[in-house]
Amino acid sequence: MHRGAALLLTVLLLGGCGTMKPEDFAGTEPKLTVEEYFAGKSRAWGIFQDRFGTLKRSFTVDIDGRQEGEEFVLTEDFVYDDGETDRRVWRIRKLDEHRYEGRADDVVGTATGIAYGKALNWQYDFDLKVGDRTIRVRFDDWMFRQDEKVMVNRATVSKFGIELGEVTLFFLRENGKQSAALAAE
Repeated sequence: MHRGAALLLTVLLLGGCGTMKPEDFAGTEPKLTVEEYFAGKSRAWGIFQDRFGTLKRSFTVDIDGRQEGEEFVLTEDFVYDDGETDRRVWRIRKLDEHRYEGRADDVVGTATGIAYGKALNWQYDFDLKVGDRTIRVRFDDWMFRQDEKVMVNRATVSKFGIELGEVTLFFLRENGKQSAALAAE
């Protein structure tokens, strides 16, 4: 009996050692750079599930990205399934080949991002509106570029280190060639 408990404890402890890092994706393709992928217009479809996996909310996001001097400005217009709308404007700076920082009105302080290959990891604190109040939560946000047009995003939302839920998004990028091809169909 004790041997089984010790084995279970060892497996649980070692399981925590497998934390994913952006560097794990070095050399993977297609390469994800914020300013290249989000230049122009894109759209995302997303859901929020609580920590039990229950779907709580779904939404779409229309996104417009443009370079303004040394900043990349990303405007996100959200429409939620209950009709609520929201806008978030990110101002993002590329610090070096792999690191980004970003600011938005409801982001507390500065978001930090690290990109390698096809993956980008954003981490930031966020003032989340819940009814008539606001709670401060932590986002651990992972984006994975799939091909020229598609990207998958998965974010864990936590407070005091306790997971509250997950956000999952699928992005579809628009550009001149793709828009012309879609119009011809």
